[in-house]
Amino acid sequence: MKQLLTLIACLAMGLVSIRADAADRGTEAEAEALVKRAIVYYQKQGKQKALEEFSKSPGPFVDRDLYVTVLTMEGDSLAHINPKMRGRNMMEFRDSDGKYAIKERTQLAQTQGKGWHEFKFFNPMTKKVETKRNYVDTYDNLVFSAGAFRPE
Repeated sequence: MKQLLTLIACLAMGLVSIRADAADRGTEAEAEALVKRAIVYYQKQGKQKALEEFSKSPGPFVDRDLYVTVLTMEGDSLAHINPKMRGRNMMEFRDSDGKYAIKERTQLAQTQGKGWHEFKFFNPMTKKVETKRNYVDTYDNLVFSAGAFRPE
């Protein structure tokens, strides 16, 4: 009986940790909502102020592992929480599988205006490379995006 209770307790702790991990991650719906909120903020506050706010970490456009990025259609990074990414042309960026993630993102923006794509990227919360499902939307000829990481 004691072994059974120990087993039940261990299983319960495992379920709690799985739920806690899920709660620490942003969802696809939250990523899409963050992009839409960023575009509204950009419309109201203007380009310069918005790009500065999007790049702050911590900041109003960072939520757990969700954050907003902004690119030109040519792949120039205008807003990113990592200062090393800002001001660089990212068009040749490849993920760990060799996928040209920024080319795919800008092509999606140019052809469909908005939508989803996947690539692998460093998750700042877990410190691991994980699959990221990224929501993309366009405004003012710019590419706004945010993505939800999926545990491997």
